Amino acid sequence: MDLLKQRIIEEGTVIGNDVVKVDMFLNHQIDVDLLCEIGKEFRKIFATSDINKIVTIEASGIGIACVAAQYFSVPVVFAKKGANRNVGDNIYKADVYSFTKGITTTIGISKDYIGPDDRILIIDDFMANGKAVHGLINIINQAGATLEGIGIVIEKGFQPGGDSLRSLGYRVESLAVIKAIDDGKVIFG
Repeated sequence: MDLLKQRIIEEGTVIGNDVVKVDMFLNHQIDVDLLCEIGKEFRKIFATSDINKIVTIEASGIGIACVAAQYFSVPVVFAKKGANRNVGDNIYKADVYSFTKGITTTIGISKDYIGPDDRILIIDDFMANGKAVHGLINIINQAGATLEGIGIVIEKGFQPGGDSLRSLGYRVESLAVIKAIDDGKVIFG
């Protein structure tokens, strides 16, 4: 997606050789017009899939998933992080390691919101090692739901997440794939 790549180049900040900070338009301060274009693009990519729910993980995936969901006319269900006393044991859960934060967190989705009749599209902002997506797939499998595909806004192609998921047969569609970071510059694949 050329518009997204342009924004990454013009406004993104490279930190070290493995972090691209885009929180000024994607996941802290949000450019809603850009998210609308992202949502339209995901709808076009997954047009032939029979999706009835979008699943993401809190927090930075929620805005993107919500905007995308309006183009699919489906609800968004997000995995909550940590313990949730109001849900009790009525929850599917998985442990997820965060590349960005360097910690493992338990995520969960209430059994009231996904089940065997659901055909799910996972949407997330970034993918590095794919741990968040693997955790969501684990929850989707526990629910007996069908995973129709995985939509990632920015994939770090130089890290193993996307390749790992594709090798397992999952349909992963990323709008911008960063092949490398070289001398502070983002190189797309």
